[in-house]
Amino acid sequence: MRLGTMEIILIVVLALVLFGGKKLAGVGKALGQSIRDFKKEMKAEDKNAQTEEKAEEKAE
Repeated sequence: MRLGTMEIILIVVLALVLFGGKKLAGVGKALGQSIRDFKKEMKAEDKNAQTEEKAEEKAE
């Protein structure tokens, strides 16, 4: 199931009507910040896991 152009336009128009342009911009900004924070934490988690694996290999 794919969204067509008309469906996307309809969703954007409804969001603008419901929330207004100013509030919608704030929601977009908050969503972008959340995604950036999530990616940063995932990278940090990967680095910690790799460091722990290397430490375990050296211990053996």
